[in-house]
Amino acid sequence: MLERIRETRKNENGFTLIELLLVIVILGVLSGIVVFAVGGITDRGEVSACKAEVKTISVAEEAYYAKTTPGAYTDLAGLVTAGLLRPGTPKYVATASGANGSLTLVGTAPAGCTA
Repeated sequence: MLERIRETRKNENGFTLIELLLVIVILGVLSGIVVFAVGGITDRGEVSACKAEVKTISVAEEAYYAKTTPGAYTDLAGLVTAGLLRPGTPKYVATASGANGSLTLVGTAPAGCTA
């Protein structure tokens, strides 16, 4: 009986420490690749959000111009008062000119976003 147990233990197969470490290294490399890939997606999202905000405020400016007689532009507060823009501070647009409808971006606006 004891001889049979010894024979069985010799034939046991399992993972060695080196195999386990190799698997851990491979998983670490794969997770590093995923982290950097997701970072690029976030950057593109910031640029898209900035462009969407600029477009929304531009459309609101033009709607205000078309609505007023004689046509005139207004600032961000005027757009909110007129009901053309939701209340709240825009993240990327700093000011809207009441003179000619031009927009000024904040200093932290992502590269690739223009007013």
